[in-house]
Amino acid sequence: MKQSVGAKTLAMPTPVWLVGTYDADHKPNLMTIAWGGICCTTPPCVTVSLRKATHSYAAIEARKVFTISIPSAEQVAQADFCGIASGREVDKFAACNWTPVRSELVDAPYLAEAPLVIECRLLHTLEIGLHTQFVGEIADVKADETVIGAKGYPDITKVNPFIWDAAHRRYFGLGDYLGTAWEIGKTIATEGTK
Repeated sequence: MKQSVGAKTLAMPTPVWLVGTYDADHKPNLMTIAWGGICCTTPPCVTVSLRKATHSYAAIEARKVFTISIPSAEQVAQADFCGIASGREVDKFAACNWTPVRSELVDAPYLAEAPLVIECRLLHTLEIGLHTQFVGEIADVKADETVIGAKGYPDITKVNPFIWDAAHRRYFGLGDYLGTAWEIGKTIATEGTK
């Protein structure tokens, strides 16, 4: 029997992404978010949801662009710091000993040390409640050569991203390989027809 835990933000898993922006003084900033994901294939788009009170919110509204740097599990402490410190008071790049890179495609910085980067142009804004959802059309995805795998795409095991457990405020790394999409499910259809 299932037990109700109430209407809460407990969808699992949630990504750990670093949203990159320039503020009004052109200072590069990173903000850690967990409310985000892929939302469309054509055009390729992602969403990030931010509260209006954040320093990054005004930057996205003003410049209509942002980047997403996907940190590796080895960068969990720095990523956590970028979620608890405010870019209004702290230079997060300097504090983490990280390097901002100016995107050539959008007016936003990304993290040089991140293995995977997504550059986005703001496509839609949706006021939801406490958070505003920003839909970014992907202008480009950049990956370190060291994380490129089969077919020339990033290999998730080499990127080594991590996730956030909202219910318990904990970070987790990748788990075991379970199967190949559009293949493992065929075992059910095959067995069901016997």
